[in-house]
Amino acid sequence: MLCISILEHQEKKMTEKEPLCTIEVEEFCKSLNLEKIIVPVDYFELWDSGTNRPGLQLHGYYEYFDNRRIQLVGKVEISYLMSLDPRLREKRIDDFFSHDIPCLIVCWDLPETALFEKAAAKYKVILLKSKEKTTSLNYRLIDYIDNKTAPRTGIHGVLVEVRGVGVVITGASGIGKSETALELIKRGNSFIADDVVDITCHHGNHLIGEAPEMLRYYMEVRGIGIIDVRMLFGAKSVKRSVDIDMVIRLENWDEHSPYDRLGLDDQTTNILGVDIPLVTIPVSSGRNLAAIIETAAINNRMKETGYRSAQVFVNNIEEHNKEEDRRKAKEAKRKKEREKINHLEEKAKEKEEDLQEEVQNIQNQEKGEDWY
Repeated sequence: MLCISILEHQEKKMTEKEPLCTIEVEEFCKSLNLEKIIVPVDYFELWDSGTNRPGLQLHGYYEYFDNRRIQLVGKVEISYLMSLDPRLREKRIDDFFSHDIPCLIVCWDLPETALFEKAAAKYKVILLKSKEKTTSLNYRLIDYIDNKTAPRTGIHGVLVEVRGVGVVITGASGIGKSETALELIKRGNSFIADDVVDITCHHGNHLIGEAPEMLRYYMEVRGIGIIDVRMLFGAKSVKRSVDIDMVIRLENWDEHSPYDRLGLDDQTTNILGVDIPLVTIPVSSGRNLAAIIETAAINNRMKETGYRSAQVFVNNIEEHNKEEDRRKAKEAKRKKEREKINHLEEKAKEKEEDLQEEVQNIQNQEKGEDWY
């Protein structure tokens, strides 16, 4: 009994799991260019991020059927239904809609959409129609669902695209984030968001940042107020969203902080479970932050391609030191050899002097004997 109670409790918890998201039908149809046929409700809950083409189910096979997915019907399913006896066809359609599906979309703008209207109205299921091919709509639908169900967060900062690199600039209020972004825009880079950056994580490791709808293209500049970047600098100066490649943190200069002088220590910050390169830039009077950030962005792109200038510099220094050590070793060896030769020459010279002295002594002795 206890095991049964535990299993029932676990099953109840699973059934009480919250849906991935709630989709408004009006916004759903507008985003995917869908035509409304039967819409008994204004929204529906999505419990699964996948889609399904119900060919097997319309044939009567429901084993492993995930009825929580959005259902897509194309020419194959319609041609099969049209091959059935009308009474059997109606029964198969009724059985299919009785499984509490969230939504059915008929593709190719097929007139046979009318086959599903009766069952959709009976079971209060949303029935929509699309002019697109089934495959292309399926791809767009998966992207739409992925965007809707992706993990989200918001951070305080400025988002810009610098030389093709998505950069989030963070730091304390008043440190100069917006002013720096303004200078970057004047240098030809793109502005995405100011003050609040909405971030979504796609496929587990792909971060995309954008501005909240109400703040899109607007920036606050202290002393001036709110400006519309798109109107002031043109459409080329803004983008709706961008991939986030790195985070740059601005902080007031602290002479006691151990700032990285070489760039060998790679720092990261975690956003929605994804580690993103982090660069800390100290702010002080006279520093051109826009130029520094551009350089940091280009350097980050070079790192992604495998070229690390700091490491190359260190390797060159190490190679130079090794070459210098080899040169010194050779010089020491030559010096030692010269000292050895000099030592041998001195010994030879001493022996020669001793020999000459001995010869001289012998000659003197011979002369003395001759005198006597």
